[in-house]
Amino acid sequence: MSPEKHPSANNTYETERLILRPMSREDKDFVFELYNRPKFIQHIGNRNVNTIEDAENYILNRFAPQIERLGYGNYLLVTKEGSEKVGAVGIFEREGLDIVDIGYSLLEEFEGKGYAFEAAQKVKSIGMDDFGLTKISAIISKDNISSQKLIEKLGLKFKKHVILPGETEELNYYETE
Repeated sequence: MSPEKHPSANNTYETERLILRPMSREDKDFVFELYNRPKFIQHIGNRNVNTIEDAENYILNRFAPQIERLGYGNYLLVTKEGSEKVGAVGIFEREGLDIVDIGYSLLEEFEGKGYAFEAAQKVKSIGMDDFGLTKISAIISKDNISSQKLIEKLGLKFKKHVILPGETEELNYYETE
C-alpha cells in the first residue's frame, strides 16, 4: 500500500495573472513541447523527453511522487485570461543539492511579460510560508543572464559554483539568505 498523499498535493494557487496547478499526466503534450524547445535544452538540459509517452512518464515518475510526498513540486502555469499554458515553475528535491531548489521555464513566446517572476515569487512564498522551508536554492547556467537577474530579484544570492552528480556543466548556485 502506498503512503497517503500529502494533504496539499492537489492544491492550486493563483497570482494576479496566473493559475498554478500541479503538473498532471494530462499535461504530457505541453511538457513534450516545452522540454524540447532549444532554449529549454540549452539552459536546463536535455531530459530525454523524446515522445509524448516519455513526457507522461516524466510527469508520473518525477513530478507526481514528490508532490504526493511533500505537498509541493512542479506546477503548470496557465494564464487567467485566455487559459493558455505558458510554462512551469516548481520547488524540487535535486540530487547533489542539500536544499530544495526553485526552477521555472516558459515557452519563449511568453517570456518578457513578468510571468516567470510572478510565478517564482508565488512558489517561493508557498514553500517558505505554507511549508516552512527555511532556505531555497537555485541553480542556473552561467550564460542564462535573465534567469540570474530573476533569481536575484527573488532575493536569492550567488554563493558558489556547483557541478551536479552525473553532469559536466558548472552552474551558478544561489541561496536565500
